[in-house]
Amino acid sequence: MPKPKTKHQIQCCHPLQQCATTAFTQFPARNRAGTGKETSVQVGYCCRSGQSYTRRHDVRRHKHSAFRPDSRPGGPPLPTSTSLPEQLESVATSTTTAPAAHVRHAFQCVPTLPENRYSEAGIISLTAHIHCRSEGVPTGVPCQPTQGDPGLNLQDYGHIVRRGWIVIVASTMAGLLLAGAASIISRPTYTSETQLFVAIQNSGSVQEMQQGNTFSQARVQSYVKTVTTPVVLEPVVESLGLDTTAGALASKVRASTDLNTVLINISVSDSSPVQAAAIAQAVANSMIKAVDQLERPKSGGDSPVSLSIITPATVPSAPSAPNTQINLLLGSLFGLGIGLAIAVLRSTLDSRVRGELDVRSVTGAPILGGISFDQTATRKPLLTQVPSQSPRAESFRQLRTNLQFANVTRQARTVLITSSLPGEGKSTTATNLAIALAQAGQTVCLIDADLRRPMVNEYLGLDRSVGLTTALVGSSDINDLLQPWGEENLYVLTSGQIPPNPSELLGSEEMKQLILRLESVFDTVVVDAPPLLPVTDAAVLSQHVGGVILVIGAQKLKRQDLNKSIDALNLVGSNLLGLVLNYLPARGPDAYSYTYSYSSHDSKNDAEVHFSSRHSPAASPSTETFDDFERVISEPAEKPAGVFPSRRLDSH
Repeated sequence: MPKPKTKHQIQCCHPLQQCATTAFTQFPARNRAGTGKETSVQVGYCCRSGQSYTRRHDVRRHKHSAFRPDSRPGGPPLPTSTSLPEQLESVATSTTTAPAAHVRHAFQCVPTLPENRYSEAGIISLTAHIHCRSEGVPTGVPCQPTQGDPGLNLQDYGHIVRRGWIVIVASTMAGLLLAGAASIISRPTYTSETQLFVAIQNSGSVQEMQQGNTFSQARVQSYVKTVTTPVVLEPVVESLGLDTTAGALASKVRASTDLNTVLINISVSDSSPVQAAAIAQAVANSMIKAVDQLERPKSGGDSPVSLSIITPATVPSAPSAPNTQINLLLGSLFGLGIGLAIAVLRSTLDSRVRGELDVRSVTGAPILGGISFDQTATRKPLLTQVPSQSPRAESFRQLRTNLQFANVTRQARTVLITSSLPGEGKSTTATNLAIALAQAGQTVCLIDADLRRPMVNEYLGLDRSVGLTTALVGSSDINDLLQPWGEENLYVLTSGQIPPNPSELLGSEEMKQLILRLESVFDTVVVDAPPLLPVTDAAVLSQHVGGVILVIGAQKLKRQDLNKSIDALNLVGSNLLGLVLNYLPARGPDAYSYTYSYSSHDSKNDAEVHFSSRHSPAASPSTETFDDFERVISEPAEKPAGVFPSRRLDSH
């Protein structure tokens, strides 16, 4: 018998859990029931430290119905969005040319060695084992981090910008308008410029010229400071008859020089262009006289330094201020910065769960679906009351499909639907999920276990005078309490009379046995439970079911409350299958988007026909598609004909 060989390794789950890499093990096998072709299986899973994950892949061979390559034949539940890094990465492939009608899978975490067994009855059993370092990974369930990413990445900031785009745009426009208004209101200012050249009088030899140039550059720095002094400006005020002082005039005059030059630049700003030019010319003339007096030797004679005007002042034709373009640019940038700051601050301070980003910041549990807010849902809450092609109906069909993949092992025959707080839409989600499963051909039992505020009977128009509480106290047989609803295989067990001790009844042994009896007949049992945080009913009841779906009401739940709910489920060891986002906006960054599309309208109809007729004796096995086979392995084997009321539950 050939030994398994390791092909390659990948990371098992989220890096924060520090799981060891998973060895994908390939088992070459000789097909004894078919044509002699080989069968290979590759699997990956995560268990507790020191344990191994065992996946047995049983292929039952018959001469009818084709076995096609399957990308997930019984492997761990795959997320609906494969780009999420915190989800379990696994690949399971199977190929064979031999016919196969049904595939069975068994999952177990045991400290055993890999093995490969053959059966003469035409069953090939393949097992694979891996190890994990993390002690926090529950046994036998996928790697699901209980805490989200502590930081925000660039994509998250982009989501925040899209969420707060109205505030950002409004703030930017406000800054733009304020800058424009300031430019219009501001009094225009005109600037006139003139330029002086500093020269040293010398004999003209090369050496003296170099010394004079160096002396001029050194003196220019002092002359620049002199321009705004009273020695220069007081004669200007007197000559022009200005109604101001030398100190006030200094605020309008600017003087500068370029590096390694002997040029002095003088600029004057005034509300009148003519006045600005006159003052600039007067300042230049006054500067020439002041330097001549300051540099003249005490012994008499001419000043060694002479200043001359090389660029006379002219009347400006356009105002220098305000600069409307610069003001608008600065105003828009300022408004944009304020808007971004408000958006980030609001996202940080607002602890409400508004979309997938907020959920990811709390938990890495898979999101099974998103239900958009529909104003007509209050009047028409049921799936059957809306068009079959409506987004709301498609949302519940997507939830049904994702639940099948999350529960591919069929270990969770009973699914409990709960929420953190009242008003998040758990009852409508449970009711419509049960209807969607029944429309897919499954026999479904819907239990209203919310013994404090039962709502299922109101949605479905059923009587709740007798129901779950009646069965738990033993007053009536369960067969007499189940009420059929609609034309599908849906049976409803209403809440019955509201008892004084709901938690005790839901956690009793009678409730556990009742669920086991229902699981023996129905394909799926959907339980509508009370919210987690106000009461302990849902946490107690979750120990009797195979899996839990947590409904999150967008804009209704805070992140800290979601964290408390998940901790409450983990505390009692519940199997959290995933989350459902409810009341999501139909458009915008928080709208839930699906990762699939239909190629044509006819292809969708074909899929529906194949799915609904897969049990029909008239269906030809040779025409089954891959989708049909995928549903076969994702759903339980067909139950014998005749359930309620023709087939009654055993009383044991």
